[in-house]
Amino acid sequence: MFIKIAVLEKFKIEFLLKDKVPAQTKVVVAMSGGVDSSVAAALLHNLGYQVIGVTLQLYSGSSAKKGACCAGQDIYDAKRVAESVQFPHYILNYEEVFKKEVIEDFVNAYMHGETPIPCVRCNQTVKFRDLLQVTKNLGADVLVTGHYARRLEENGKVRLCTGIDKSKDQSYFLFSITSEQLKFLRFPLGEFYKSSVRELAKYFDLKIAEKPDSQDICFVSENYSKTITKIAPQSVRKGKIVNMNGEILGEHNGIINFTVGQRKGLGITHGEPLYVVKIKAKDNEVVVGPINMLMQKKFFIKELNWLEKPQESQEVTVKLRSSHTGSLATIYSTEKKNKACVILSNDYFGISPGQACVVYKGEQVIGGGWILDN
Repeated sequence: MFIKIAVLEKFKIEFLLKDKVPAQTKVVVAMSGGVDSSVAAALLHNLGYQVIGVTLQLYSGSSAKKGACCAGQDIYDAKRVAESVQFPHYILNYEEVFKKEVIEDFVNAYMHGETPIPCVRCNQTVKFRDLLQVTKNLGADVLVTGHYARRLEENGKVRLCTGIDKSKDQSYFLFSITSEQLKFLRFPLGEFYKSSVRELAKYFDLKIAEKPDSQDICFVSENYSKTITKIAPQSVRKGKIVNMNGEILGEHNGIINFTVGQRKGLGITHGEPLYVVKIKAKDNEVVVGPINMLMQKKFFIKELNWLEKPQESQEVTVKLRSSHTGSLATIYSTEKKNKACVILSNDYFGISPGQACVVYKGEQVIGGGWILDN
């Protein structure tokens, strides 16, 4: 009882369900083996919730690298946390699904000249589609993750918002959540700063309290191009590097080695700095040009997902990378189904096809889509 009161007073945890006390609430916690999801599980267990830990094995341990998640050591860490805190824990093998819907999508995107975000695809498919089904099959009330984002509910309306700790906010990676999924999802760490989460890990005497945060893409063992080459050897195909007028400046060893906005590693010499302006996958060409060619205001997005659809010409804020602080923009419908036109108030550098355009209204995530190659 002392633990419950102390944690509630210090960290102000609200009940996950308004009409159920913790002891009557069954919770599935998605545990990656990291500090955040481990703390979320330990905290809820100590608050009296019926916690079930679930870890998805997404790829073989031999493919894992230091700082990754959901394989090898991380699965062991998740299991060890569950044993020490004393709640049930299950490991589910989703390697085939992950390979098909995340890894292969990642490879195909690069082969088409795009710069993908596999973490969003993973959330969109394996974690929130498949794991939510597991949650329902187990008869649980909610699915909890360790994301730094907030789910706010008021007068029957549910909103997805940025986390309190802006340096750790992960709402950008959650834009593809549907309204139906948001009903079952909970993000208790969204009200915390990372320092508080570390403090809680020590408070609960978790062995992973000092474990570093996962970095980069979990299944990329060396670098992007080497990983893609290993999976799809046919992606290594020589082609031309051309300027904006189509003049040949050099040769490349595969478009998978390039992203829009790239300056270093082009393998050509020129009198002025050149950047990758466009990747023409069909022609197997990399187009380079001066920096001003990467400044643009208008682009299109596809595969739209709206938690709250913006009104025509309504001013919103968009983030075009997870590290982007945001730009003011307006969004317009197009004649093509499930596509929209985004017009920024100011030019932005290096808008990359395959990245996500996440739309905010203040701190609220209202949806977004995937950036198209204009």
